[in-house]
Amino acid sequence: MIEATSCGGVVIFRGKILLLYKNYKNKYEGWVLPKGTVEKDEQHNETALREVHEETGVKAQIIKYVGKSSYTFNTSYDVVNKDVHWYLMMADSYYSKPQKEEYFMDSGYYKYHEAYHLLKFPNEKQILEQAYDEYLALKKNNLWGSKKYF
Repeated sequence: MIEATSCGGVVIFRGKILLLYKNYKNKYEGWVLPKGTVEKDEQHNETALREVHEETGVKAQIIKYVGKSSYTFNTSYDVVNKDVHWYLMMADSYYSKPQKEEYFMDSGYYKYHEAYHLLKFPNEKQILEQAYDEYLALKKNNLWGSKKYF
């Protein structure tokens, strides 16, 4: 079994969530949250920011750590056990540009209920729920966008 670690973000701008549409040779199609693999000597928060920027062109800022999701998948040679660390992030515009080299064909910001139904994987839906609850709590307390988070 191979152990792998990725980090990503639930990026929000004006209440909408950033999603990516992946289409790999018509075998894999679906909407996902931006995430990617931790590089050598990289902190999890650095990975999350880098991957969001690489995959979407968005320069986001981390608001807080949301949690970890774990899943297992098979490759042709082994089983991969993957942990993904997620961060709630804030963008400063609706701009996004999908990374074509990673087979992302589209990206955009969606209302919560749209994003929830578009997401392909149940574990990403669960993280979206947690992150959006955090966002709503910060917004309710007038902390979202104030630079005085924690």
